[in-house]
Amino acid sequence: MQNFATKVLSRKVEKGNLSLFFLGQAGFILKTPCGETIAVDPYLSDCCERYFGFKRLMPHILGANELTFDAVVASHAHYDHFDSDSIPTLLASEKTRFIGARDTEEECKRLGIQKNLTFLSVGEQVQIGSVSLTAIRCDHGAETPHALGLLFEAEGKKIYMMGDTAYRPEWYSDPQIQGVDLLILPINGAFGNLNEEQAAQTVAALSPKLAVPCHYWNFAQHFGSPSAFMEAMQAYAPSTPYLLMRQGEEYTL
Repeated sequence: MQNFATKVLSRKVEKGNLSLFFLGQAGFILKTPCGETIAVDPYLSDCCERYFGFKRLMPHILGANELTFDAVVASHAHYDHFDSDSIPTLLASEKTRFIGARDTEEECKRLGIQKNLTFLSVGEQVQIGSVSLTAIRCDHGAETPHALGLLFEAEGKKIYMMGDTAYRPEWYSDPQIQGVDLLILPINGAFGNLNEEQAAQTVAALSPKLAVPCHYWNFAQHFGSPSAFMEAMQAYAPSTPYLLMRQGEEYTL
C-alpha cells in the first residue's frame, strides 16, 4: 500500500483544482496545481499526552520529517494545532515558512525558531505562492484571544477553516465567508468549540458548497460524534452536501 507521504508527493493537481488531505484532529494538507503544499494545524506527535494526558487514539500517518512543506500554518498555539514536538522538524528546511496566530510567537521563541515567521491578526492577509490566506475572527474563549479562522483562496476557490470556535451566528453575515466552496468546522463541543448541532446550524447559515467536520476521535477528552452531526445536518441543513473524511483521505475541489 502506498504510504501517505508518497501519496501527497506524487499527487498531480490539475489546473483549476485544489487537493485537500485530512490528517486527523483538525489537521489538513492543501496542495495546488503549482505543486505547493501547505500543512494546516498538523498534529503529528504525542505531545498532548505528555503535557496534558490526552492520549492519541488515531494512528500516526505522517512523520514530521517525511514531507517538506512550502508553509506550515497554525490557527492558534494549543498543541493539537501547534505541535511543539513536530514544529522544529517541520520548519527545518529554509524553504518552509511558518504562519501562525499571534499567540504562536511566544511558542516559536521558546523553541528557538527565528526564521521565515509570519504572525497574523484578524483581517490580515498573507500570500503563500499562489494561495492567499486571510485571518478570520473566531471565538475560542477568553484564554485564547488570538485564535483565528483561516480563509484560503486559490484557483478561484475558497476554503474556510473555522478553527476552534464557539457558535457565533451574529458573525455569519460576513460576505467573505458566505457560500465558500468548502467549509471545515469543529463538531466536538468541548473546550468552547461548536458541538454537532451548532455546527449544522453554522453550515445552514453559511451555505457552503460542501461541509467537512473535524476535531473528533483523536482524544477521548475532546468528544465529537460524526453520527450526531449527520443527524443535525438532516434537521438544519438537509440540502447542503457534507463529507466525513477518514484519516489520510483526499478530496479534490
